[in-house]
Amino acid sequence: MEKNDRFKRAEFAAVLGIVINIALAIVKWVIGVYAGSRALVADAVHSASDVAGSFAVYLGLRAAKQPPDKDHPYGHGKAESIAAIIVAVILLLVGIEIGKSSFQSFFKPIEAPKTIAIAAVIVSIIVKEAMFRYKYKLGKELNSDALIVNAFEHRSDVYSSIAALLGIGSAIIGGKLGIHWLEYADPVAGVVVSVMVIKMSWDLGKESIHNALDHVLHEEDTIELRRTVETVEEVKKIDELHAREHGHYVIVDLKISVDPNMTVEEGHRVGKKVKGKLLEMDNVQNVFVHINPYNEEN
Repeated sequence: MEKNDRFKRAEFAAVLGIVINIALAIVKWVIGVYAGSRALVADAVHSASDVAGSFAVYLGLRAAKQPPDKDHPYGHGKAESIAAIIVAVILLLVGIEIGKSSFQSFFKPIEAPKTIAIAAVIVSIIVKEAMFRYKYKLGKELNSDALIVNAFEHRSDVYSSIAALLGIGSAIIGGKLGIHWLEYADPVAGVVVSVMVIKMSWDLGKESIHNALDHVLHEEDTIELRRTVETVEEVKKIDELHAREHGHYVIVDLKISVDPNMTVEEGHRVGKKVKGKLLEMDNVQNVFVHINPYNEEN
């Protein structure tokens, strides 16, 4: 896949997420206030946070597609991981705020929300689940941390909407049957939503930070890279191979052994041949090859 095509598809997904989240946040907020549903208002705030998340992903993708330069010889791929960390932090802050607001509702007089709140939540669940499936599939296809984290933002909104639906439905039933304690199911749902959002932000943030700290592929993930190097017949042995993740691509640091009787120029040619083979792979951005003299005893 062409790199430009990759970024166009990823950027389109990020922009689509921004537009849909803005629309959902406005609809849920207006209906939540009108219907008197704290759970729906909390869910609207969650959708609003997704706007910031999708925008951060968009900026990260724009930065990541810049070519290597003097100050960034390894490229800008980690911008995607940084964007993913920003999204995780936004989710954490939103989760804490939702929990605080919902908890305070237990100490105030409360009424069951209006039935229209249920319709808004159901629409939100359908739309956000569709966005999750679309972005998760695309993120895996394009190997984009930012898109995958953004996809799980949508999935967290699905979970929070389901919790809101249960809370709103229980509160409405309690209001109609005169079971007043059941009316508190609405703010209870808000607290549940906040816990779910905080948990998801922690999991996603931890993974994104791990990828940003010069994480190298595990040995089982470098099998294809090793097989590619071994197709060059002059390579006697792979002494060391590290593939560092930089967002959607990897930088390969490689040490190979060649015939010790080769000239420097011949060894250089082997190194160039190995580098060329690896650069033909879709996920390899750059390769650094060190040539060692082959020694059978070692």
